[in-house]
Amino acid sequence: MLLEAVYHRPRLNWSYAYDFETIHLRLRAKKGDLTEVFAWAGDKYAWDTTKELIPMKLFTSDAMFDYWECESVPLYRRLKYGFLLQKGHERIWMTESDFQTERPANPNRLFEFPYINRGDVFTPPAWVKDAIFYQIFPERFANGDPALNPENVQPWGGTPTPENFFGGDLQGVIDHLDHLTELGITGIYFTPIFAGTTNHKYDTEDYMKVDPHFGDVETLKKLVSACHERGIRVLLDAVFNHSGRTFAPFVDVLEHGENSRYKDWFHVREFPLQVVDNIPNYDAFSFEPHMPKLNTENPEVKEYLLKVAEYWIKEVGIDGWRLDVANEVDHGFWREFRKVVKAANPEAYILGEIWHESAPWLEGDKFDAVMNYPFTDAVLDFFINGTLDAEAFANAIGKQLSRYPLQASEVAFNLLDSHDTARLLTLAGGDKKKFKLAALFQFTFMGTPCIYYGDEVGLDGDNDPGCRKCMEWDPAKQDHDLFSFYKQLISIRTSHPALRSGSFKFLEAGRSGSKIAFERSLGDEIIIVLMNTEETAQTFRLSVEERSWENLFTGDSLCAERGTLSVKLPAYGYTAIKAVL
Repeated sequence: MLLEAVYHRPRLNWSYAYDFETIHLRLRAKKGDLTEVFAWAGDKYAWDTTKELIPMKLFTSDAMFDYWECESVPLYRRLKYGFLLQKGHERIWMTESDFQTERPANPNRLFEFPYINRGDVFTPPAWVKDAIFYQIFPERFANGDPALNPENVQPWGGTPTPENFFGGDLQGVIDHLDHLTELGITGIYFTPIFAGTTNHKYDTEDYMKVDPHFGDVETLKKLVSACHERGIRVLLDAVFNHSGRTFAPFVDVLEHGENSRYKDWFHVREFPLQVVDNIPNYDAFSFEPHMPKLNTENPEVKEYLLKVAEYWIKEVGIDGWRLDVANEVDHGFWREFRKVVKAANPEAYILGEIWHESAPWLEGDKFDAVMNYPFTDAVLDFFINGTLDAEAFANAIGKQLSRYPLQASEVAFNLLDSHDTARLLTLAGGDKKKFKLAALFQFTFMGTPCIYYGDEVGLDGDNDPGCRKCMEWDPAKQDHDLFSFYKQLISIRTSHPALRSGSFKFLEAGRSGSKIAFERSLGDEIIIVLMNTEETAQTFRLSVEERSWENLFTGDSLCAERGTLSVKLPAYGYTAIKAVL
């Protein structure tokens, strides 16, 4: 037993309250090392009458470790606990301070979950698990009101550049809500809609004003209302890490320098403000001079931005915020932000843009979720790039699941492309078979999936600005096969709770392999997804209960014989089957 690999700590993703009654415990061990693990748990004030051994299950693995998990519903919402580790006949007890061969005489030196305080429980909005998001870049989605067009607007469908405009606006979104409803969308994430000088609006000029090229606050209210009538939630983009160069306080600093009352709103290293060798002498997003970084520890800045966060929820009724460059803003600000937003709407979804492992932001006091780019990387590397085999892909997914408490994984924002990346069809080299496999995993995995506008009709595009081309509205130029595919994926996901809230485990993902099988289950509902990433047909043989199975894509029936289910898939084939009770 390699005890050096065993790890647990009484917080974060290792010991947490899943809800107001349930505690989840996790333990890490060397991959394949332990045969059984138990949590030895009870109430610290009534240990002798409440102690029990709770079997732990192997809930996921990565390349080096196994992760064991169990849940406890303690009678008095508190828990003392240790672990019993077994490898064959070898038994080791783990306490907070050491490992020992004998059962500890008392609970004094065990780990402790002191109490489930309701205010400490990380509770993301439940609706997010059921949501299907769609990302819209407003300037490129649809031109609904030509009277709002910027000067020198380009004809719709032209080649995008970092500077040009095509006249997309909020009215254009309203005009095409039928398209989203037909697809099955229940949430929209908008990139910034507030006043700015660029086509992307990440250089905010006025946080309290809708950009006049997009419309006004009344148009936004009309849009939000129309979305809500269709059961679509609306998420706006908050750019609180930095402002734009034309933001009034920054203009004042440019004009008055050290005498400006707003000088402490930003991170200025020296005056006067200038750019030397393409690097400004003030902090900015990257080194962009037109995006000065805001000092969110400044009380005035904090008060202003928190009023912005509250205003658009109360005034317009938006359903949450996506937070740009969220990891570069201080944690104290985000804690206050959460309090303000949840007071305005307890069901608001707070989504941070973070591209890496994000546990510090997912402790229940800041964000509900992050944009799940580690998921994106794993999916693209397996299904699109072919740089991971099935085992390595399963390990990457397992590592990601191990990092966060379950409630964070259930509402993770799972995307395959965005305004910041090349489009999925381009990444796939135009290969729709690979494209569909990646999308199928996205829609059958834990977390909420998001479609980048136009992917559903075959829009392609390289990295920015290519990924920001105009939406294709000419039916003759749309890929109707892809649209039907996404529509079916969404229908299958929304029809089966196990795909939204169920447990997840790989059934097959072998070394050097090119096929995977995984199970989603919730109560009596069991769904198995099979995917072949090989250019040759392959057969799956899975050990299952002897019952009938239904193909969710075709409606055909399958039967297991002698506890084995055989399914042959063509090159790049896939299916999802449901156990028939």
